Amino acid sequence: MTVERHPFELLNGDGDPIRGDVWSGAGARNDTAIVICHGFKGFKDWGFFPFLAQRLAEETGRPAVAFNTSGNGIGADLQSFTELDKFERNTFSKELDDLRLVLDAAEAGDLPGLGRRHAFGLLGHSRGGMNALVTASEDDRVRCLVTWAAIAYVHRWPEERKAEWRRLGRIEILNARTKQMMPLGLGLLEDAEQNTARLDPLKAAAALAVPYLVIHGAADESVPVREAELLADAAARETARLEVIEGAGHTFGAVHPFAGSTEHLDRVVGLSAAWFADHLKPAGD
Repeated sequence: MTVERHPFELLNGDGDPIRGDVWSGAGARNDTAIVICHGFKGFKDWGFFPFLAQRLAEETGRPAVAFNTSGNGIGADLQSFTELDKFERNTFSKELDDLRLVLDAAEAGDLPGLGRRHAFGLLGHSRGGMNALVTASEDDRVRCLVTWAAIAYVHRWPEERKAEWRRLGRIEILNARTKQMMPLGLGLLEDAEQNTARLDPLKAAAALAVPYLVIHGAADESVPVREAELLADAAARETARLEVIEGAGHTFGAVHPFAGSTEHLDRVVGLSAAWFADHLKPAGD
């Protein structure tokens, strides 16, 4: 199947753009689609994401949708963190709202290269895994789920760091790749504290009613593999499966700019494509 890339732009309730792509080919199934969620400091054109979207569309026969959350900091050039003001204002809940807006647009047939869809598979990497998990537990349009290196909890800061955050109104973190200091506004911390019940990946996993594939690298340097084990344990055993990739790190060997696939990346893409091919079906099938 020859897959084409169809760019789109949506505006969320704050008037901020959500920029994305639909990857689809002639003869693709006309009932379902796969939606891909990037993680913290991630974006739809980082490293493996275009490769992943194209491969999923080719191997499953289902269109794949990848998008930038409105507060991820990437500007109109789709490569650079030129919108750090939006990054500072970003919250977990805003990312969930953006994902829902993409699903709404896909369901309505408002995305290019994609007719109306009524059932979706979600794939999320790292913090995007949490977004996919929470949405899958809340939205019955989601029929199956895959997470890569997903976080099992959002409260990842020591108390002294949170105290500094409250005192200053923001903190900064280093982007090791770009060498930029990236600001996190107090709204992110307040969102995590005020919406603890909703922003709980383990609770979301326990509430899942759809097939769930948990993929994690055994050598993940950013999110310990123990978090994958906790997520898999929380989900119903008859609908969840854990795949730990020995020797794999947080991005399964991929870098940005993309320098080609790796043995680990090929394996997790293949596992994911097979999961969606087996489990992504419209309601009633």
